[in-house]
Amino acid sequence: MTKTIDLLRAYESRNVTYIEKDGSWPIVWKRAQGVHIWDEQGRKYLDLTAAFGVAAAGHANPRVVRAGQRQMGELLHAMGDVHPHARKAELARKLSEITFERWRSGSGKTIFTNSGFEAVEAALKTAFLATGRSRVIAFEGAYHGLGYGALSTTHRKHFREPFRRQLNEFAAFVNFPNSPEDLPRIEGDISKLLQSGEFGAVLIEPIQARGGIRIPPATFLSRLRKLCDRFEALLIVDEIYTGFGRTGRWFACEHSRTIPDLICLGKGLTGGFPLSACVGRSEVMDRAWPPSSGEAIHTSTFLGHPVGCAMALANIAEIERRDLVEASARKGRQLVDLLRSLESKQFHLEVRGLGLMAGIELSERNGHPATAATIQIITRLLHRGFIFLPEGEHANVISFTPPLTISSANLRESTDALGRALAEQPLQPG
Repeated sequence: MTKTIDLLRAYESRNVTYIEKDGSWPIVWKRAQGVHIWDEQGRKYLDLTAAFGVAAAGHANPRVVRAGQRQMGELLHAMGDVHPHARKAELARKLSEITFERWRSGSGKTIFTNSGFEAVEAALKTAFLATGRSRVIAFEGAYHGLGYGALSTTHRKHFREPFRRQLNEFAAFVNFPNSPEDLPRIEGDISKLLQSGEFGAVLIEPIQARGGIRIPPATFLSRLRKLCDRFEALLIVDEIYTGFGRTGRWFACEHSRTIPDLICLGKGLTGGFPLSACVGRSEVMDRAWPPSSGEAIHTSTFLGHPVGCAMALANIAEIERRDLVEASARKGRQLVDLLRSLESKQFHLEVRGLGLMAGIELSERNGHPATAATIQIITRLLHRGFIFLPEGEHANVISFTPPLTISSANLRESTDALGRALAEQPLQPG
């Protein structure tokens, strides 16, 4: 164990960092560059997570870092909702340009927040104010963050159950579709809920990332749009994980040409600074939120932080300059082909992916999730220099969300390593 791990064990809440007794997990990051990480011992790793999808344009992208450094030297902090700064205004305009203006749906207006769940909560507040209806439809398997508002729309019991008695459970959960055959039943369930007049919004991840890289049928989002229009509800897409080229489009909703009312953004927005945003159609935002009377009714100390805004502008420019959206689509097709070429005598393998968001699900031959084996394989790969994460309710999906700058050779190297690890996995008893 390292000194850092000893300090965390002594001084950090024990529910945060998982530490294996044998020292096999975690590693302690020392520095990062591009698609690689180095730990405190100087060992080098290929990062297939982009640190939860954050490092879209590569870790410590030089142009993004320089933008942050320049901003820190000029203005480190401003006054959120009181005295603004130029970068906040410029980023709000840019987010409108790459969302609603690019979709030819008017303009967008932004509420800046700090983390993903805060963007979701800003969207939930917007929907309530705009419609007057307090309830929201969400989906089984959904992960929208862990603040009390967002937690009410996050489905997994692991996160919700300890706090259930404190939650105002305003969300109703319906099935997330896995195949076109699921659609009529799910649409019927949503229609019944919307008919009640209690629900002002439908909240959905276009692809469930933490849910196990679950991709709905191609028409589902557009059909949700029609249902929302029919019942005058708002469609909120949570693109905190899927945004900024991750799925081979700027935003995953574009695969089905679906225009939401509100879009939640984070992770890949800045390349590494805590900043997120709820962007909504101007008409919806103006209907929901009154002009400021001098005291905003939704704000925070670090709202639209200057350094985060400067880094976001540089990061978006890098994605554009290097054509990383198209690169994600192209390399994503290669990645899915590589994953589908893998074989296992022990496990049933199911591959799902869109752009550089892909996963391979491991199940026992009897159909049960191969959770223990998945964790063992990910740990083995870590010690061979590859950083992966498990996803899904049963942690049996090995996910690939690398920096969009990853090379084809790196993709092949990582999938070859995974193939060897699968072949080496010992048979489970029974």
